[in-house]
Amino acid sequence: MKRLYSVIFASLILLTSLSAQVQLSDSASISLLTASPWKGAIYAMFGHTAIRVSDDSTGVDAVYNYGFFDPSQPHFYYNFVRGKTDYILGVTMYKDFLFEYDYKGQQVIEQEIALSFVEKQQLYDALFVNALPENRGYRYNYFYDNCSTRPRDMIEKYTHGVIRYAPTPKDQSYRDLLHECLAPYPWVSFGIDLLIGTEADRTIDLREKMFLPSYLMDSFEDAIIKKNDTLSYPLVNNSSVILDHDDERNNHSEQSLFTPIIVAFVLLFISILVTLLQIIKLNVSKLPKRYDTILFATAGVAGFIIFFLMYFSEHPATNPNWNFIWLNLFALIAALLFWVKSANRVVYFYHFINFVLLTLFLLLWWLIPQQLPAATIPFSMSLWLRSASNLFVLRKKNLTNRRFTSSRYMKAGWGQ
Repeated sequence: MKRLYSVIFASLILLTSLSAQVQLSDSASISLLTASPWKGAIYAMFGHTAIRVSDDSTGVDAVYNYGFFDPSQPHFYYNFVRGKTDYILGVTMYKDFLFEYDYKGQQVIEQEIALSFVEKQQLYDALFVNALPENRGYRYNYFYDNCSTRPRDMIEKYTHGVIRYAPTPKDQSYRDLLHECLAPYPWVSFGIDLLIGTEADRTIDLREKMFLPSYLMDSFEDAIIKKNDTLSYPLVNNSSVILDHDDERNNHSEQSLFTPIIVAFVLLFISILVTLLQIIKLNVSKLPKRYDTILFATAGVAGFIIFFLMYFSEHPATNPNWNFIWLNLFALIAALLFWVKSANRVVYFYHFINFVLLTLFLLLWWLIPQQLPAATIPFSMSLWLRSASNLFVLRKKNLTNRRFTSSRYMKAGWGQ
């Protein structure tokens, strides 16, 4: 959906200035360009949208693209995590646009919009003004304000009529649409499922679905422009495939047996083996402690990321997030205390609280008002099992120590 460029900003002003103050001819056309997903980057797995302005009489053939961002900006990755990434409207030549997407093997579909000459000129002028250095930036929001919704809003604004969209056949949420796009990428889908919360599971309307380029394209294809009570006509004059998908350069399949659900059950099996070893040897071996350190530290790091996104990020749909029950930052603190002997009591209480919470989490999993991935169950069961095992061993050792202490005191009282 978003495209990465870090060295083109100097050319954007030049491209814009060359097309300044151009009066389009009657033969000019404005169209919506929709690119299929690209496997090369996570941000490109959802496709892309841009607006093309073409006029053979004046030599204008430019693509207006709301998907440019600059990773060289100070603190870019920190701001990206916080949801404070600024995007810009960039301008490229149409032939350069085609070269890039042809090189990546992406399909590109062009839909010519049914606009009058006046509407075309007004939209073109608005795009020109929007692309000026002082106007081109905007605060990107993945669900609500992105490179797909911006072209839609511009076309709607300068269409002298009301655009009526055909409803989609089924109720869907943001998460449902993400799953559609990420079906070939189970690990990416699993990671996003962990980071977005209950807001992503509400049923969304047609306009909200247009945050995805493919849904915007389909909505435009079936839409009509209603001028008045007697006059209406299709929004799209004609559609054509200008670039075909290339399977060799852009194969979307992710061939791997190690999907999240498989890895989760493997981890659960290992946790069972470690638990049996710990109970049989009554915690004499250091392997369970080392295993727990890695397991809970990993869960704690994931919990810290979720916590940060919930309370310190502007990203949409991250709060509340029920994954924080089984992935919480307290696990990271506990992992550090596993090796501190004086903290045994604190560790015991942590495992007790974690065991209770995870027991409720697993028993009430189907009632949680958030769609959680199936791999959540075996992953969280590994943490649940390790907390249960540590509680058992710590309690058994405490009882043994108490009996030993009581026996020693009694013998001392008897003079032995």
